[in-house]
Amino acid sequence: MSGSDRELLLRKFDLWSSLSHEEYKELQVLDNYKEFRRDEFIYFEAFQHNQIYFIKNGHIKIGQLDERGNRIITDILKPGDFFGQVGLDRQNLHGEFAQCIKSDISLCSFTVDHFTNLLFKKPQMAIKYSKLAGIRLKRFENRLINILQKDVRTRILLFLEQLLREHPHPKGDLQNGMTIPNYLTHDELAQLTGTSRQTATTLLNSLKEEGILEFSRKEIRFKNLGDKFRWLTGDLSGSFR
Repeated sequence: MSGSDRELLLRKFDLWSSLSHEEYKELQVLDNYKEFRRDEFIYFEAFQHNQIYFIKNGHIKIGQLDERGNRIITDILKPGDFFGQVGLDRQNLHGEFAQCIKSDISLCSFTVDHFTNLLFKKPQMAIKYSKLAGIRLKRFENRLINILQKDVRTRILLFLEQLLREHPHPKGDLQNGMTIPNYLTHDELAQLTGTSRQTATTLLNSLKEEGILEFSRKEIRFKNLGDKFRWLTGDLSGSFR
């Protein structure tokens, strides 16, 4: 990908949209461009990791290793999200991993010092970064509350509906249904909603039989959202204008 194409890709995201072409050059944003292949680890059991990453293309799964060395998924990140030393405080990331999901990934990567200096020079960017960090924290808190307070069926529906809301251009419409790419296995969906793989698979099959959604390896199709989902989360029409 050429430098101009990379710059256009970055400009789609609010965090970077206010930078001029000259500022892109000054801040060396494009020099920190990195690409990773499907299933490749960006880092694994990071120790004293001094990097922050911004996702320009593709999806990343973040997780931890449990006492037995099993990988536990804690979050799925999309284009526009960031990960690594998000607190800019060089805390230990020991035990955390970040891995590409299903497709190749494009990232911006900065050291904590470099990114902190960038935000210091651009106060408006610092404000936007703080807002994005708050949104990500709120998303995680909501998922935790759902796990603690709601039944498994509702948790799965809420999580899938969140994916739909966050997808920039779902195919279809409210009345006839909408489709988004699927980048999750049943096991990953189960981990992210606090249940077992068997239970997640059983519920997905049940939702399919009820005509609410279809879940395949390539895509998730939500059928007739106006009738099937409004009872759960309210009117969805404002999310897809």
